[in-house]
Order: sequence, then structure tokens, then C-alpha cells
Amino acid sequence: MGKLSKLDSFMKAVRGSYHHSSGGGGGHHQIQTAAAPKSEEQKFKALLQSKEKAVKLHFYIQDALGGPNATVSEVARSDMTAASAVSFGQVRVLDDLITEEPDRNSAKLGRAQGMITFTGLDEAALTMNLNFYFTAGEYGGSSLCIVGRNPINSTNRELPVVGGTGRFRLARGYSISNTYSYDAVANYGVLEYTIYVAYYEDEDINNQINSSK
Repeated sequence: MGKLSKLDSFMKAVRGSYHHSSGGGGGHHQIQTAAAPKSEEQKFKALLQSKEKAVKLHFYIQDALGGPNATVSEVARSDMTAASAVSFGQVRVLDDLITEEPDRNSAKLGRAQGMITFTGLDEAALTMNLNFYFTAGEYGGSSLCIVGRNPINSTNRELPVVGGTGRFRLARGYSISNTYSYDAVANYGVLEYTIYVAYYEDEDINNQINSSK
């Protein structure tokens, strides 16, 4: 018998030993297959059918604009920035601490990370792309994203919540922010944020986040 014939006989024997028995006898083996995990599409469809929940979040951002421990840094500027009274054309990135209270030593809730651009030609206004990444509490491991225009000298500045991750998948809502305090000597500000957000409560996502903690 040639090599190909031997191989063909071997493969037939292997397939036969794992043949699904319709009657449960004859010495044949039944193959037990585990349930396939949900695909991302199935998870998404299930999320859309889950219960929507609305919450109010309140916290503070520690905005260290200068000094040896600065958490905000300039990465670019336009030819007009130096002569602009409102820093038009300047781009900064930030990684600010989120705290429960105005005191920088209060409970740490996460980080505010993103990019801000001075886009007001005659007014101090920012265009912001900011992610609130929570590392503690009920929403630890989840994040919220806000994008929009921020007129920094105004009160009750509103920006839209455009999405999120983890517990905040498909999140929508808005944030209201104010400057709580600013130390010009230390170049250090504290920002107050209140966020009104709706998201879908999904048990599978909750279990996944809890198991990763």
C-alpha cells in the first residue's frame, strides 16, 4: 500500500471513531460542544434591548497648568498664538487627576485625559476632546467622552457627552462645568464637573467589569 493510501485509510479511521451516533450505541462517541460565546454583534443587540438608566455624577478636576508636577502640556501653536490675547491656535494635552472633593488629597476617582485647542479668535474658548477614565467606585474601569466648545470664562459651561466604554457603552447626556478655584501664582486650577448621563444597564457588562477588578 502506498503512502497516500495509508494516509487516506488513517483519516477514515479517525473520522469514524468520532462519528456522531444517532442511536447512542455501537461504541461510537458523542462529541459534546460548549455553547459559543456571544459575538460582539449579539452583545450589541442585547445592550440595545436592556434597561436605560440615568445618573448624576459630580467630581472635581485637579488642573496643574505649571510647576514641576504639571499635568497639562503645550504640544503645538500657530504663527498667531504669541500675538493673541486669547492664545488662539495653541494645542495642549492633559492628564488631570479626578477627585471626589476640591482638595487634591481627597479620594481619587480617575483621570481626565484628552486634548484642548484654543479656537476662539476673539474670545477665550476651547474645543475639547476629553475622556473621563474612572479607576475607583461603582464605575471603575469605565469611561465617558465629552466633546465640544468650552468658553472658559463663562459659568455653567455645557458640553455634550457623546459616548463611553464599559458601564457607559452608548452613553449620552451633557456636562456642566465651572472653575471652582484658580491659584495664579502656582498656575493651578480646580474645575467642578456635574454630568447628567443616560446609559444602558447590562448585566453581562457589569459581570465582565467586576471580574476584571
